[in-house]
Amino acid sequence: AIALLCAIISSSKSPFVVLDEVDAALDESNAVRFAEILKDLSKHSQFLIVTHNRYSMERAAAIYGVTMAGDGASKLLSMKIEDARATA
Repeated sequence: AIALLCAIISSSKSPFVVLDEVDAALDESNAVRFAEILKDLSKHSQFLIVTHNRYSMERAAAIYGVTMAGDGASKLLSMKIEDARATA
């Protein structure tokens, strides 16, 4: 299913693509391959990916998330990877 989805995106380039937990069932080696494919496809399309997969997050340009603060309230997080690498 993922291969078919990537083939459709390759042949019919969309400016914006939303993927929700597409990589959840992948093992580690296939998750790495999927992240590389998305990196190549992102030259022509912008991707919004809902994921818990670390390989997909590592290749992202920006990460947005929600976490719970000590008082139990939700806290929004955002991070641009370029800024994080420059700071580290």
